[in-house]
Amino acid sequence: MHRPMTATPLITRPEGLYCPAGDFYIDPMRPVARALITHGHADHARAGHGAVLATAQTLDIMALRYGEGFAGARQVAEGPLRIGDVTVGFHPAGHVLGSAQIKVAGAGPSVVVTGDYARTTNPACAPWEPVACDIFVTEATFALPVFRHPDPAQEIGKLLASVAAFPERAHLVGAYALGKAQRVIMLLRQAGYDAPIYIHGALQKLCDYHLSQGVALGDLRPATVARGKKGDFAGAIVIAPPSAFAATWAQRFPDPVICFASGWMMVRARARQRGVELPLVISDHVDWPELTTTITELNPDETWVTHGREDAILRWCALQGLAAKPLRLIGFEDEPE
Repeated sequence: MHRPMTATPLITRPEGLYCPAGDFYIDPMRPVARALITHGHADHARAGHGAVLATAQTLDIMALRYGEGFAGARQVAEGPLRIGDVTVGFHPAGHVLGSAQIKVAGAGPSVVVTGDYARTTNPACAPWEPVACDIFVTEATFALPVFRHPDPAQEIGKLLASVAAFPERAHLVGAYALGKAQRVIMLLRQAGYDAPIYIHGALQKLCDYHLSQGVALGDLRPATVARGKKGDFAGAIVIAPPSAFAATWAQRFPDPVICFASGWMMVRARARQRGVELPLVISDHVDWPELTTTITELNPDETWVTHGREDAILRWCALQGLAAKPLRLIGFEDEPE
């Protein structure tokens, strides 16, 4: 039996989710005096805050992306911390390296802010763990029943089958620099692919950082094509940010097969719009079955929905007799998955 909500520890402000009892924001969209950050993607981690509290890996990643002066002060989240009148804890989210769910507990109901999270095993980061709470704040990136992501190993199998079928062509895989690129590389290694993998220069720093954190990416080499040497990349797998494919960079490679690793590749129109020949449905977010399973298992008194498609999951909660509401945070955009 769910108890009625008393005053909640988090409220919405133009800057984002705010905790009055602790005087901090979680993943604020504007610079604030004190920010708690769930992970290093730019739609959650912004520069310019007075102080930032996050996992050690997220702080490192923010420094790599924004420079060492990305905040006035920084603090590593280690164990439960008392901030004002609340206790905060950071728990693995399974999204990208360093990603965390943030639990806030005080005199009233406890709340868990997931940021972004994934329940499918990701060899490039710590696995998601369930965290009991009264209020569950969930993302809704793929919160439609149509989104049922396949086994990522199956998608990597498609890539390797194409490489075997077209040994004269380079396979260029679009993958975002933080998280997705390293996950694709790890999935290839787990599938037994031990050949060199070539990476765009924009991925180098973050791949080097993953290696320093014990993520075994294997033999990575720069995707640099010397004049008259494009044939050297026949049969190679090249990982690059999707933005690279909009330029002439991709044409440096021999008859490239354009691939894109994303949960959005379930939508054929998106693949066609991007000129993707081989879509790879690999996501670092929960899909519809994982989202509904998570809410069912945690069984919070309330579910707050943000960052994506709210209507379907709100309707599902209503049909299950579960209390839910949209946050509609101003300024949040879909992460380019």
